[in-house]
Amino acid sequence: MSTALYTHPSFWQHAMGAGHPECPERLDAIDEALRATGLMEALTVVKARSASWEELRLAHDPAYLTEVRERLSRLTGTVQLDPDTAANPSTLNAALHAAGAALQATEQVLEGRFRNAFCAVRPPGHHATRRKAMGFCFFNNVALAARHALVHGGLRRVAVVDFDVHHGNGTEDILAGDARTLMVGLFEHPLYPFTGVPPL
Repeated sequence: MSTALYTHPSFWQHAMGAGHPECPERLDAIDEALRATGLMEALTVVKARSASWEELRLAHDPAYLTEVRERLSRLTGTVQLDPDTAANPSTLNAALHAAGAALQATEQVLEGRFRNAFCAVRPPGHHATRRKAMGFCFFNNVALAARHALVHGGLRRVAVVDFDVHHGNGTEDILAGDARTLMVGLFEHPLYPFTGVPPL
C-alpha cells in the first residue's frame, strides 16, 4: 500500500482575482516541494472524482446547495460572495472536484487500496458552514469526508484534527452535536473568523 495524492486540473482554473492569497500558485508550491524532497516518487497520483449533489447533503443544507448551484453555474465573470470569497466560471467544477477528492480518498483508504491520502485541492473547505460559503471555502471537504466515513464507510466514530492558523469554524458547525465525531482544532487566536474560543 502507498500514499495517494488526489488532485484535478480544475483546481488550477478556479481563481478569485489578481493578488488573492488563495490562488493556483499554492498547488504549484506543493508540487515543487514534493518534487524537491523526493516525496513525489513515493506517491500514487489520483485524478479526483466529482462529488454528487446528493453526497454534498451529508454536510450542507439543501437550500444552500440549490443557491450555490444556481448562482455559480450562471457566472460569466468573477463575483464576490463575501469580502474574502470570490468565484469565477470554473469555481463550481473545482469545488465539486475538491469535495470529491475528499470523498474518494476516504473511500479508497477505507477499502485498503491506499494506506493514507493527501488531498491537494482548491478551493479549500474548513470555513464553509452548513449554510454559508466563507473564508475562500464553498463546500466543507473535511466534514463531508467524516460524514461519508460514518454513513457509507462503516465506521462508528471519526476524529477530525484541524490544524491551521485559522479556526475551522465550518467543520465545527457541521459536526457539532454528532456524538460519533470528535473535532480537535489547533489555531491562533484572535484571527479570522474570530470564533472557536469559549467565553471567559
